[in-house]
Amino acid sequence: MAKRRILKKNINGICGELFLSCAFLLGQNPSAEKKEQAHKIIADIIDLQNDIISRVSHTEPGSVKVFYKKLKEDFNKRVQEIIDNIGKLEE
Repeated sequence: MAKRRILKKNINGICGELFLSCAFLLGQNPSAEKKEQAHKIIADIIDLQNDIISRVSHTEPGSVKVFYKKLKEDFNKRVQEIIDNIGKLEE
């Protein structure tokens, strides 16, 4: 149980860092197009956080190792997509 709590804290920390970097860029770019893109990225970050936290809370009982391996792959893939989108926003 404690390990799940730590995992949730790590997920919240990573999503918080992504949110802060996007919010910082939102304050730096006054154009309407960039603001719209930043709001979409922020919504994606919130969706990612909610999805992953709910998946951690309801672990599949039969195949825990496979479940967490898939969870890690999905999380890393979506985080990388968000980082790429933030990088495009900086341009």
